[in-house]
Amino acid sequence: MSEIKLFKGDALEILKHLEAKSVNLIFADPPYSLSGENYLTCKSGKIAKCDKGSWDQIENIYEFNEKWIKECIRVLKDNGTIWISGTLHNHPSIGVVLKKLNLWIINDIIWFKPNAPPLIQKNRFVPSTELIWVSGKSKQYYFNYEMAVRLNNGKQMRNLWEIPAERHKTPHPTEKPEKLLERIILIGSKEGDVILDPFMGSGTTGVVAKRLNRDFIGIEIDDKYFEIAQKRIEKASTERNLIEFLEKSTRGATLHLEFYPKKEKESY
Repeated sequence: MSEIKLFKGDALEILKHLEAKSVNLIFADPPYSLSGENYLTCKSGKIAKCDKGSWDQIENIYEFNEKWIKECIRVLKDNGTIWISGTLHNHPSIGVVLKKLNLWIINDIIWFKPNAPPLIQKNRFVPSTELIWVSGKSKQYYFNYEMAVRLNNGKQMRNLWEIPAERHKTPHPTEKPEKLLERIILIGSKEGDVILDPFMGSGTTGVVAKRLNRDFIGIEIDDKYFEIAQKRIEKASTERNLIEFLEKSTRGATLHLEFYPKKEKESY
């Protein structure tokens, strides 16, 4: 049974109290600092001021990113990986920080959303992608290549992931599809591993981690979203037959029992 630990508060402070080298995989979807008077968005087909919440108002995004990533690296195991989602508004600074901290950048994943909503403005291209940096402390990191192949119907998985955007299950403005997290957690961790999400939001990472029989640590600063995440994760159920679940998820890909040997063999 998965062990779930949820913390309400500032990730920068709570991360300092977590044990060093205790986490196998980190998924982070940090604030992009897009909220404020000078930022606009689209609501109900009309231009509106972008206001995701006070958590999305960061005075110095470069300094903020360096601080939380440093703490995440401290709690990450030597063979663990950190996956950081974002857009062009925040991702350049993430890349600079990863290089500055001498992390091994494994991939930059492009998540393509074929059903991205159209733009009202006619002065730019329709944003249809998000980026995910994948990094480790060194070249010795856990990566389940066989799982990636099986999830991709027997072919090598490329760094362009076509996963449709989904209608949000909660009011959180940056909620990620569960299918995206399923792929990340299945490839980057094993059953029983510890998954950390320092910006938990509405709890998608925790729901998927519990479903896939992983332990989970979630941190969220917003009271409303913390309560939503807590209830959502509590209701989530663990898949008792992971192979059967994977067969449904891979749309006809062939999965065999021998893929899960009795004696666990790590893949680096």
